[in-house]
Amino acid sequence: MLKSVVLSASFSGLAHAAEITVVNFGGAAGDAQKVAYIEPFEKATGTKVVMVAYNGEMGKISAMVEANKVTWDVVELDPGEIGRACEEGLLEKIDINKIGKKNDFRPDAIHECGVGAHVWSAVLAYNADKLKTAPTGWADFWDVKKFPGKRSMHKGAQYNLEFALMADGVPTKEVYKVLATKAGADRAFKKLNELKPYIQWWDAGAQPPQFLVAGDVVMTTAYNGRIDSAQRQGKNLQIAWAGSIYNTDYWVIPKGSPNKTAAEKFIAYVTTPEAQKNFCGAIAYGPVNNNALKLLDVKTLANLPTSEKNAKNALANNPTFWADHGEELEQRFTAWAAK
Repeated sequence: MLKSVVLSASFSGLAHAAEITVVNFGGAAGDAQKVAYIEPFEKATGTKVVMVAYNGEMGKISAMVEANKVTWDVVELDPGEIGRACEEGLLEKIDINKIGKKNDFRPDAIHECGVGAHVWSAVLAYNADKLKTAPTGWADFWDVKKFPGKRSMHKGAQYNLEFALMADGVPTKEVYKVLATKAGADRAFKKLNELKPYIQWWDAGAQPPQFLVAGDVVMTTAYNGRIDSAQRQGKNLQIAWAGSIYNTDYWVIPKGSPNKTAAEKFIAYVTTPEAQKNFCGAIAYGPVNNNALKLLDVKTLANLPTSEKNAKNALANNPTFWADHGEELEQRFTAWAAK
């Protein structure tokens, strides 16, 4: 109770603010944000929050900024977009001192144009009710003799090329070094060729757990939060964490937001340890505020991408690599998938 009183007092300066618009990716994470962040923030500050779901369309932000008609105040961006958007002047610079203590955050959560929202992973998932033997990593994902049946993968180069190299024996620490070479990219596509006849593509994050439950595929790549959501609904879906790729999403403020101060207050609120604890309890995404880890129970910690066990053999997504090589590799992937 004391913590909630302190939080309310800390953000009471916004009591007369009209409203702000917060844009996220919707889905299970959006539902968790509503419960853990938006509703408590409204109650603590009196500020109305309009929640909008989008698919990461940077064109919308760019158009708003260029027309000087910004109607979005806080936006969730994936790690592949924040660097480019910041360089192009589409985002406000962030003063971390207005958000919290810099040392309280994960190092990768601090960006000149944003603050980390949460940590999520692209993982290997399977239905434990349908597989007698649990897969342990990407080599098993590719082993159609030991695990006969269809696999599902997102239709894109990112993550799939890394998974392919790990399946081919490349250690996690060397994946991007290898993939940056022509020989490494050729190796990844050659490995994907082996699996191509068995692939059922997915486009939306909700599809992988649906495919698993229906028995359409024996394994799939997936966002760990979607698997967590299915587990909470009683589905016996499981994750093989080895070789997972973790990412940090960011909260940003579009350049020219008319409610910049209120937007900063929102970001400060949702990155407090208490708010982060509530979010992690609602969906298995890791906190960016290290102090939140002290508030989480053992069961919750065990399902997070940032837990010591799950992160042990994981790969950190490299946004710089994809900024430098993404266009070329995505074009090659599209041509490969169409054959």
